This record gives sequence, structure tokens and C-alpha cells, in this order.
Amino acid sequence: MTKAAEEDQSQQPAPGTESPASAVAEVAAGTGTSGPEAPRQRLPRVESLTGLRWWAAFFVFCHHMSNLAPLPIFDFLKWGTSGVTFFFVLSGFVLTWSAQPGTKIRTFYRRRFARIWPAHMVALIAAFFVFYRVDPPADMPWIKPISLTVLLLSVLLLHGWTNDPTILYGGNPASWTLSVEAFFYAYHPFVQRATAKLKTTGGLIFCVAILVLSGAYRLSLFHFPGVIPVFPQPVLHSTSFLFGIALAITLRSGWKPRIPVWFAFLVVGFGLFTLYYSGEHPAKVPFGITIGLTQKEILTLLYGFLIFAVAIRDTRGGRSWLRSKPLVALGQWSYSFYLIHATVLYAIVEIHGPVGKVGWFNLTWYAGVCALSILASWLMYKFVEHPLERKLRGPR
Repeated sequence: MTKAAEEDQSQQPAPGTESPASAVAEVAAGTGTSGPEAPRQRLPRVESLTGLRWWAAFFVFCHHMSNLAPLPIFDFLKWGTSGVTFFFVLSGFVLTWSAQPGTKIRTFYRRRFARIWPAHMVALIAAFFVFYRVDPPADMPWIKPISLTVLLLSVLLLHGWTNDPTILYGGNPASWTLSVEAFFYAYHPFVQRATAKLKTTGGLIFCVAILVLSGAYRLSLFHFPGVIPVFPQPVLHSTSFLFGIALAITLRSGWKPRIPVWFAFLVVGFGLFTLYYSGEHPAKVPFGITIGLTQKEILTLLYGFLIFAVAIRDTRGGRSWLRSKPLVALGQWSYSFYLIHATVLYAIVEIHGPVGKVGWFNLTWYAGVCALSILASWLMYKFVEHPLERKLRGPR
């Protein structure tokens, strides 16, 4: 889950206030990276992306809820894991859109640390009491024996560099994505500098090149097993992050095709159903196997298309239900929600046990667990995430 996707936009001009196409955005005042140019006028804010983040986090939540109270569509809800792909694309987009020339790299790193680490540590402490025991019960496979090495790797956000699930999902299981994000943050300033002069054409070529190269790698893994090395998660997911960067480059350069947001949602919905159906019935879908092998690249394209459409509408000043106060608030809490919801869920599973029976009546469980998770995320945002970030990030 990307914390970069939540930026304080209180310093931004009102939606629809246009600025030069070549301007570098500052969605959060001074949270970007350094560059050779002098500071430029701010770009319009894209606050709808904050509301959109909530729905991505909720999609992940729906997937995890199948472990407690499965719905009849639980097979489709497995695609809730794709919410992390959305966050990775959004992270690259927002960090590039908000990049402010003149910000030192060390300042960028300090602010990224302030964004993700305090809430990560509090969530890790809470998760420890749910996911770890000295003597784990045999009938609860999600509970693991205590390992100081695994916990330390999680604290340092290094656990994402292995494909061993015991380590990758160590500590707070959700935090593997933060390990991936930390890698993105490490190289973003350098990509930002390297792409600072790209315009619309360069950005579009960048988009296509990323997807083609990544898709070719996925297909090579299938056709040449044991020959092509399997990259660790931070490298594999860089496709989504770099694609988000490329999208932001094209938008900041002034390319704003009129894409109705309802159409973008329709495309994403159809794409997700196609991925689901081709996975269930690969022989019935043309290129079904290829679709399955390149699903991450397809998801990157789908979610990038949605992010791009929503951002364009905001920069044009269009009305958006995603900017409503309740959704913006949920979007602000969504990082904490993402970190804490599985801990709440599995604590309930341990106490109550899985519901077992599949049915729509399980929606009552969804409502109850979601409400508890939202309450916990609000408390963590209010008393940990937001105040500690303000304290650690330093002067603007």
C-alpha cells in the first residue's frame, strides 16, 4: 500500500486552476524531488485520487474477508489483491506530479520516512500479538513462531527482498508492500531527474516501453524456466511505479484527452472480469494463457488508465464525488486502514473462527469488521500517523 499516494493538498490552488503545462506540481508543499530547474508554478491538485485510494484499500479488504466470511463471489474477490498494483501506480504518479524542483534528496527521503514508518511500526506492534506466538497452534496457520530476524527485517523494511513467504509476509503481513515502496522512494529522485525534460511523446513512449519490457520478461519466465532469474518483489513491481511516473509526465506536459471517468471505471470493471474469467476458463478466452501470464502488466494499464482519467477531470475542474468530504477522509485514513485491517480481521478469526458457510448473509460480517477497521484506522491516523509525520518531516 502506498503512502505516497496521500498528499496534503491544503497548499494547492482550487481544482481547475490552470497553470502552464510545463509546470512541476506540488501536491504536498515541498514533497517532491530536486532537479536542475528553478521552482515553478504549482499544478492543479488532484484530490479525487485521495477518495479513489479508499476504494482500492476496500478492494484489498474484501479479498481478506473471504478468510472469515466468504461471499458467493469470493473467487472474483481474490482480485482484491490487485489493489496493491493500483497503489504502486498511484505512488509513481503522485510523487512525480507533486515533484518540486529545489527540494534536496535528503529532504525527500526524510519526508518519505515520516510518511510511512511511524504508522508501520505501530501496526507492526499490534500485528505481533495477533500473528506470532512462542508455540503457534497447529490449527491456525496464520500464526507463526517468533523470529527476531524476520521481525528486524520487517522493522527495516527489507523483508520484501525475498520470495520466501515466511519472511516476505513477516511482521505485519501487509507491510511487504512498504518494503517495495521503500525501494521506489530510493530511486525516484534519480528517475525524476532523468525524465525532467520529457514531454508528451516521451512520456507515452516511456509508458509503452515499460509494459512491453515487463510483459516480455513475464513471458520469458514461462517459456525459459530455470534460465531467466526471478527478480525480488521490489524489482518486479517497479513496472507499476514507473508506469505511474510516465503517466504523470504526459499529464504535466499538457496532454489531456477527454476520457469520461464513468468510461474509465467501466473499462477497469470489464478488464478485471476478463482477467477473472480467463483465469477460470483459459481455453475459452483468446490468448487466455498469455493474459494470465501478463496479468500484472494488464492491471497496471487498467489502473493507470483510471488514475489518468480521474486526474484529468480534476485538472479541468470537473465535479467529482470522489472529492466528497467522507471519501476524502476515508482516503486519508486508508493507509492506516490497509495496515491494520488484517490484524483486526485475524483477531476476530482467532476468537470466533471462520464462518465457513458461503452466503450473502456474510455481508453483515463485512459491515462489522469494516466498521471496526475504520475506527482503528481513524485512531491511528489521528494519534500516530498524522501527528508523527508532521513532527518528523521537518520544516516545509
